[in-house]
Amino acid sequence: MSGALHLISTPIGNLSDISPRAIEAIAAADLVCCEDTRRTGRLLQHLGVSARRLAVCNEHTEFDLIGEVIDLVASGASVAVVSDAGTPALSDPGSRLVAAAAAAGLRVEAVPGPSALLAALVVSGLDTSRFSFEGFLPRSGRDRAERLTDVASSDATVVLYEAPHRLERTLVDLREVCGDDRPVAISRELTKIHEETIRGTLGEIEVGAPRGEYVIVLGARPTPDTPVDESTIRRMLEGELAAGASRRDAASAVARRLGVPRRTAYDLVIAMAKEPDTDPGTDR
Repeated sequence: MSGALHLISTPIGNLSDISPRAIEAIAAADLVCCEDTRRTGRLLQHLGVSARRLAVCNEHTEFDLIGEVIDLVASGASVAVVSDAGTPALSDPGSRLVAAAAAAGLRVEAVPGPSALLAALVVSGLDTSRFSFEGFLPRSGRDRAERLTDVASSDATVVLYEAPHRLERTLVDLREVCGDDRPVAISRELTKIHEETIRGTLGEIEVGAPRGEYVIVLGARPTPDTPVDESTIRRMLEGELAAGASRRDAASAVARRLGVPRRTAYDLVIAMAKEPDTDPGTDR
């Protein structure tokens, strides 16, 4: 176990889901980096494990830990990274430590285990052959609008995380960009006593009172009977621009309506700007 950075998955609900290997790795670590020392401390107490040392690793402190972690691993020590629940570095701290260790040529290992992302995906009933993970959507503004457009135009299943107090707003936004008929599965309380997965379409699904963290699994966009050609995209872009939309907003609107990647529409509107005798709007 020496001389490596270990990413250790911890239970997302049911404490029985932790593996013997995960327990051994935590017990052997010279340093355990965790989001919350109190929460991890309770888990270790339940497991009957005493960590040699705990350090807080969250969005505010992870960068500051890099130097110490690299020095420890380089000297032959074992450093474990755990999140409050599930697999670290997936919408949780850990990715910057991994990047730094990899750049330094140090050994990085995963101790796999519970993952809300995979648990929700495999019980969703939707296509699992191809999927993308979007994590948490941006809270507001253009970044959120553009990400929603990308989600709507995806030709693969999309997995999202959402907090209970933002779930309803996100479902409203998804209905707006994807339409009522897009299939969706919403899971909460995964591996816990009140685990629930609700399946349906965006237009009909009802989740009730918000409770616990949510995983949204969204079906891929429908495949059109006939492919969308460039002339169709161009014609709709011209209409958006004539109505006063900026290039960026025109591309987002057309991508959403036609179900094509936003990048495709944006690259075309930029190309149109370079053509003579055109007035393709401004890139606000």
